[in-house]
Amino acid sequence: MRLAYLGPPGTFSEEAALAVASRDGADVLPLGSIPALVSAVETGLADRAILPIENSLEGTVSTTVDLLIHDTDLKICAELILPVRHFLLVRPGTSLDQIRVVVSHPQALAQCRRFLERCLPQAQQVAALSTAAAVADVMQREDGTYAAIGTLRAAELYGAAVLARDIQDHHGNVTRFVVLAPEDAPPTGHDRTSFCFTVKRNVPGALVDVLSELAVAQIQMTKVESRPMKSVLGDYYFLVDIEGHRLDPPVAAALERVAAKAAELKLFGSYPRHDVELSGGRIPRQ
Repeated sequence: MRLAYLGPPGTFSEEAALAVASRDGADVLPLGSIPALVSAVETGLADRAILPIENSLEGTVSTTVDLLIHDTDLKICAELILPVRHFLLVRPGTSLDQIRVVVSHPQALAQCRRFLERCLPQAQQVAALSTAAAVADVMQREDGTYAAIGTLRAAELYGAAVLARDIQDHHGNVTRFVVLAPEDAPPTGHDRTSFCFTVKRNVPGALVDVLSELAVAQIQMTKVESRPMKSVLGDYYFLVDIEGHRLDPPVAAALERVAAKAAELKLFGSYPRHDVELSGGRIPRQ
């Protein structure tokens, strides 16, 4: 089995892909964009693809969600919640007082703001296309005035030394990934179902009227948000995650009633839930 992921190697997406691949016995295939991952599965280049869909700090990954709404009939068959851990990586032998420039993806720089302000206040911050690209750039330089913020995997791939670990401001930060395939997963008894819908008329109470069917059936929502329909300003798709599988009788009946009240309903799939327990606001280290 081939599992496509958002490259290059050394990123959080690769960490997520390797975790799923080791479990499923798959080979991994790096590609250059999120839409390319979807096309890879649709054309048979890959059997599955793993995509980031949500970060606990930054929110929804709009590209992934918009692809699910508008551009593909692939289904979510699995999810993975990955702790976001950032490391200060340098050429071996580089010390903290030598660093004048810190390179990384803009989100990584922002997520390590407190560490950078306290420990490297004079260092210039330079944006890179990815955390892995930042590490590769630093390792290609001859002098020791550059450092990168990246993953432990990137340090291993490029031979970087870890100068500081877990430098992120928020130690409970996680990214949720979903695995897309032609079919979703069978029921396990510990599942999640994702779908989107539109209301028939944009009037007071329209959204509550649809969602009330879940409340009546005692079905727990784990997420609800809106995305623009990209047609008329003020018209939205509503995205919902619920506990349970679409084939569970109570969930199936509730979704039928939701479909009857909605203008449009699209199921993204049902899949086993991946729950991460927080301890004191921190994600357990792996």
